[in-house]
Amino acid sequence: MTNLILLLLALVLANSPWFSDRLFFVIPVKHQPKNIAWCLFELISLYFILGFIIRYAEQAKMGQVATQKWEFYAITACLFLVLAFPGFIYRFFWKK
Repeated sequence: MTNLILLLLALVLANSPWFSDRLFFVIPVKHQPKNIAWCLFELISLYFILGFIIRYAEQAKMGQVATQKWEFYAITACLFLVLAFPGFIYRFFWKK
C-alpha cells in the first residue's frame, strides 16, 4: 500500500509544475505565463523533495536505508521526467 501511495505522490509532484503559473503554487512570478526554466527548477526541486520523503518512508518501514550508486539516481530522475510528460503536454501542446 505504501508503494502505491508513493507512486501516486510521485505522479502528482512530477506534474504539479506544469499546472500553475505560480512558483510552488504560492509565489507569483513576474512574467506570465511562467517560463519553462521556472518549471524545470520546480521539477528538480520536487524530485529531491520526493527523494527525501521516500528515504524517510523506507527508513521508517525497513529500519536501515541501503546505499545507492549513481545508476539508481539516474534511473529515478528519468522515471520522474517520464511521469512529468503528461503535464508538459498539457501545458505546451494541449492548453489553448
